[in-house]
Amino acid sequence: MSQVDSEVRPSNFIRNIIDEDLESGKHTSVHTRFPPEPNGFLHIGHAKSICLNFGIAKDYKGQCNLRFDDTNPEKEDIDYVHSIQNDVKWLGFEWSGDIRYSSNYFDQLHQYAVELITKGLAYVCFLNSEETREYRGTLKAPGKNSPYRDTSAAENLELFEKMRKGEFKEGECSLRAKIDMASSFMCMRDPIIYRIRFVHHHQTADKWCIYPMYDFTHCISDAIENISHSLCTLEFQDNRRLYDWVLDHLDDFQAPNRTRQYEFSRLNLEYTLMSKRKLNDLVTRDLVNGWDDARMPTIAGLRRRGYTAASIREFCLRIGVTKQDNMVEVAMLDACIREELNDNAPRAMAVINPVKVIIENYPEGQVETLNAPIHPSKEEMGKREVIFGRELFIDADDFREEANKKYKRLVQGKEVRLRNAYVIKAERCDKDAEGNITTIYCTYDDETLGVNPSDGRKVKGVIHWVEATSAKPAEFRIYNRLFIDANPAAAETVDEVINPDSLVVKQGFVEASLVSAAPEKAYQFEREGYFCADSKDSTSDNLVFNLTVALRDSSQ
Repeated sequence: MSQVDSEVRPSNFIRNIIDEDLESGKHTSVHTRFPPEPNGFLHIGHAKSICLNFGIAKDYKGQCNLRFDDTNPEKEDIDYVHSIQNDVKWLGFEWSGDIRYSSNYFDQLHQYAVELITKGLAYVCFLNSEETREYRGTLKAPGKNSPYRDTSAAENLELFEKMRKGEFKEGECSLRAKIDMASSFMCMRDPIIYRIRFVHHHQTADKWCIYPMYDFTHCISDAIENISHSLCTLEFQDNRRLYDWVLDHLDDFQAPNRTRQYEFSRLNLEYTLMSKRKLNDLVTRDLVNGWDDARMPTIAGLRRRGYTAASIREFCLRIGVTKQDNMVEVAMLDACIREELNDNAPRAMAVINPVKVIIENYPEGQVETLNAPIHPSKEEMGKREVIFGRELFIDADDFREEANKKYKRLVQGKEVRLRNAYVIKAERCDKDAEGNITTIYCTYDDETLGVNPSDGRKVKGVIHWVEATSAKPAEFRIYNRLFIDANPAAAETVDEVINPDSLVVKQGFVEASLVSAAPEKAYQFEREGYFCADSKDSTSDNLVFNLTVALRDSSQ
């Protein structure tokens, strides 16, 4: 029987494989791993892999390792290592044991490379990169053997030792596996498994000047760690042949229940880039404000914008795990956070496009404290205090001098209700030289606090507001899609599809209680959207709120 409760387990082909392996006795426990390269921040696509690998380990009461694939120190940074750890923890997962690095196994990997050379299955090749590409052939034409392919094992051992000692220049030679230059799979045409790099490594310092390639490192690291199911995205499907070839030819990994690789479709999300290289280009060219810019699809960016770990986990659950590539609508991600925040986010009022209202029949200098629900459908969340007075701010779009019957907000000569407060009537307004309305003069009905007018007048519209003397000025960052094309990866350059209006900054006011808003804590600004205080820039003296998601899906 499966070791996981089928009633709480989402079914997919990977879990079916695991169930069969456990039932047949091929494996007695489940051990997965998440192996990111520390060359950038993780994005929403990595979240799918994190939820899959850690989720499977959790559901099957197994283990999941966090292992950094740190075989390319030129592009790696310890800051990325730290950010990745933070992202995994923030998403709600814990790795088994200590953090692992591929570099932990550099000594063993070197010995396994020596084993392949000794067996005549690897050789030192002096073709340069251009020649190597030429010899590799094409998808339609087979490659041809390197002139160095038949060098003796003894000589290759000497050459490889010289590589290790730094006696060759970068690019002068490489160690290649001897497989099949006529293979229909390009990855099997004598792939490079070691190359020379005189680069300081964030874990091993300057101990090594030769570094193993990913395809050689990954399978051996999995086998050393006794990973039962190595889960990769579909672009590694052909590489599974190399994965198996390496392990097939090393004496230590001949057990029948050794690790196997399984591939699933990567996440493709509308209006989103899923390439760390391209995301890094946005950062280095200052097209965004760092990896954690709230427009970025990075986990750090989504967190800063106000997405919760629960909403991302729910999104990953909804999109499922298949072998079929498809494009996921960004509305699905938005729906996950919108549903969560609709249920849980406390309410508050903010005016993003403010215009002043003066209630002429309200006593000058007087203010009163009103009670408003923190959540309209959750009485257990309690009440909040809201200040009301003679001068208010409302949204400029909530007033018109003239309007048809479909307009349910404030119209000159007509009434509207202020949210959780009184009914007011617009009497007249002031304008500036350009014709912009600067002040709206109103009267209020002091008998309408929480009740309808006693004479039976019907007031249909409700608008939000803040009291002018107590309200706190705030910056509002209104985020839109970073790209105007649903598939930005298909564009020749990102410059032609980047959205010039992906960030619109506005200055307005929030109710006084928000002066102590915690960073990344979500609020529903009534009638505006879901916002959170920015984790980097917002302070009690300089409030900054990020739009997480609109109240409704604008595409519907």
